[in-house]
Amino acid sequence: MTTVKAQLNGLRMSPRKVRLVAGLMRRKSVVRALDELSTLPKRPALPLAKLINSAVANASSTLKLDKEHLWIKELTVDEGVKLKRWRPKGFGRANPIEKKTSRVRLVLEHRA
Repeated sequence: MTTVKAQLNGLRMSPRKVRLVAGLMRRKSVVRALDELSTLPKRPALPLAKLINSAVANASSTLKLDKEHLWIKELTVDEGVKLKRWRPKGFGRANPIEKKTSRVRLVLEHRA
């Protein structure tokens, strides 16, 4: 079975929120996953759809694979780098803020 990989680094959304949408897409055909992402009202839906379209473009241009026969084999969401910021508080103190990012890895599989 032929596999195609695509990766999205530094997505400025927390991994916990991206995993909610990614869990719906695992082990589905690419066509069905893109249909569901187009109607999903969650914020991570657009970047995940762009990642799937990028992987499909990689598969069709390099390996000449058809979109209808591609399935999502793996879709993992890991924690990326954290942007560290400070918020002023009372009495001259400061509280840390961690702006989380996500790293999404996608593997498509060709099934005839």
